[in-house]
Amino acid sequence: MSVSGGETDPVASGIPIGPVHAPKGRLEDRVLPAWLRPTAHERRAPVASAILVAAGLQLVLAQQFTLIHPRWLLPSLEIALLATLIVLSPLRLTRYTAQGRNVSLLLVAIISLDNGFSAVLLDMGLINGTAGNQAAPLLASAVAIYLTNVIAFGIWYWELDRGGPLARAAATSPYPDFLFPQMTQHQLASEHWEPHFGDYLYVSFTNATAFSPTDTMPMPRWAKGLMSVQSAIALSTTALVIARAVNILK
Repeated sequence: MSVSGGETDPVASGIPIGPVHAPKGRLEDRVLPAWLRPTAHERRAPVASAILVAAGLQLVLAQQFTLIHPRWLLPSLEIALLATLIVLSPLRLTRYTAQGRNVSLLLVAIISLDNGFSAVLLDMGLINGTAGNQAAPLLASAVAIYLTNVIAFGIWYWELDRGGPLARAAATSPYPDFLFPQMTQHQLASEHWEPHFGDYLYVSFTNATAFSPTDTMPMPRWAKGLMSVQSAIALSTTALVIARAVNILK
């Protein structure tokens, strides 16, 4: 059930708000946190910028760590899909269409699969001793895979949490898939706070760095599984590359 800020009491409306409680005080003074009520739609620019960065990072990879040749073909496809999304909704994510949703998920899936295969090829090359004879190219490819991993999974979390950005803006679900600290410590956050792409990108970065959730907890099994896959990619790539690079530098 959707609610509007300031006009509907969460208790009176029967909305299950989980770990979040409306601020104490007079009934007419209670305001639902922004993440539980309809709000303005997010701007597309941060996500579009992240996708362009990911496409650029894919061009940095050495040819031996790529499956599709020529190397520019896949980034070009990703940019074409991004342009399609921008045409469907130029500035803000304000229009929901099944086609737009499918294109958006296809775009992040392509980035994720390509980067995942690149990580596997890199790991196999390091294990078999067929890659990594020079430290600089090896580290450059590893950094590109690592950062693309962060961007791709940040977009996944942003796209899937509570049905995606449009569903979150409409407040169609009160149950978070990713439990941010502001959702349980509402007295420490403004009532206007709600998760945006930067928050999900931070979750992705910390998960890839610590190989586990830090301040934001995944709630459903799919979220835990997705974070586990990301951590596995980051851990295998980081451990093997560092070990090989240190050996080369010696």
